[in-house]
Amino acid sequence: MTPQYIDAHCHLQFEQYDTDREALIEQMREQGVAGIVVGCDLESSRSAVALAEKHEHLYASVGLHPNHDSDESYDAAAYRELAQSPKVVAIGECGLDYFRPTEVNDEVKEKQKELFKKQIELAGERRLPIIIHARPSKGTQDAYHDLIELLQEAKGQYPDLRGDMHFFVGGAAEAEAFIALNFTMSFTAVITFARDYDEVIRTVPLTSILAETDAPYVAPASRRGQRNDPLAVIDVAAKIAEVRGEDPETVRAALLTNTRRLFGI
Repeated sequence: MTPQYIDAHCHLQFEQYDTDREALIEQMREQGVAGIVVGCDLESSRSAVALAEKHEHLYASVGLHPNHDSDESYDAAAYRELAQSPKVVAIGECGLDYFRPTEVNDEVKEKQKELFKKQIELAGERRLPIIIHARPSKGTQDAYHDLIELLQEAKGQYPDLRGDMHFFVGGAAEAEAFIALNFTMSFTAVITFARDYDEVIRTVPLTSILAETDAPYVAPASRRGQRNDPLAVIDVAAKIAEVRGEDPETVRAALLTNTRRLFGI
């Protein structure tokens, strides 16, 4: 299959797809949609790799999400072994979340930073891009600013370090800082019903943008309140073109090229 679209971030291994997963994956193939199935912990990372190894148009990313660090300790050897699969194209999702934990104090932040550094190490070792989850505390960009600092530091050891800021909700200044670090920004179907991200979408160079769904979450405007799926990446690409005032086919082709370049697909 020659893809027309690549969903840069989805969770097809999640239980929400247990009843129709294979049918949906086939529908993706028919519509020219490839996908990167992203792990959040060891179990979901293993499932992501298994799915990617079974289907030509699926790829995998393996990592431990910052909100799962209380459920499991990071097993570097297990993730390293998973990352050896030729279908693993990234490490993550990993990063910093200062929004969801009931209490965010210096201890929580430090623990998340240490976990993130371990996964930067794996990405650096394997020469793979890193998929970053970042959620600042309400009304701030704190998680992004801490990540920028950590990545600048990591570049000293891993100058080729690159990746994607998944579900980007930062501003133009944060986007500029990540672009300088060789990172892309990906946008979800939230842009089909919320106008909060229009300025950043227009400001960021097209070469630094990816389209994703974060499926099963955040369905597009046409399916609000329902389960999302990777086919919605078609809606996301169209909306990016609309917001930027650019030709939809030019934008679709650019998003595909950007995703292939970053993940080596």
